Amino acid sequence: MSCENYFSEQLHARGFRLTPQREMVLSVMHRIEDFATADEILGRVHALSSSVDVSTVYRTLDLLQDVHLVACVEPGDGKRRYKLLGVHRPHIHLVCRSCGKVMGADVGNARDRVTCLRDRHGFEVDIDHLSVPGLCQECSSSQHRDADGGR
Repeated sequence: MSCENYFSEQLHARGFRLTPQREMVLSVMHRIEDFATADEILGRVHALSSSVDVSTVYRTLDLLQDVHLVACVEPGDGKRRYKLLGVHRPHIHLVCRSCGKVMGADVGNARDRVTCLRDRHGFEVDIDHLSVPGLCQECSSSQHRDADGGR
């Protein structure tokens, strides 16, 4: 099933419809390779139609999140970033606290830890929205070089 069909079905189940504006936002999300801010998404939507405003983009992104088609992360700079997951691609997010880079990692990498949290604490982790802060390889290497005095 395509993202558009799935989104349309999910909207219909909630009493909404797939408007041309929502369809444009979803179409733009398909063409974005990495995470993007709502303003970046709006800029690409405006290339298609200037009649879509930022509130429509935010509301559509919220709906896409509600139906698990879009992931949202906050890398610590105050700007949320969004990425299309598609219908069958959930993953966890590795967020660099230095440069803000966001990388996807297979949820299989976290399943054992999630199971442990459930068994020990009775806590059900929403693994599709799990973000793990840390340092990307480049920032980690840079910090190690700085700590070694640039050697």
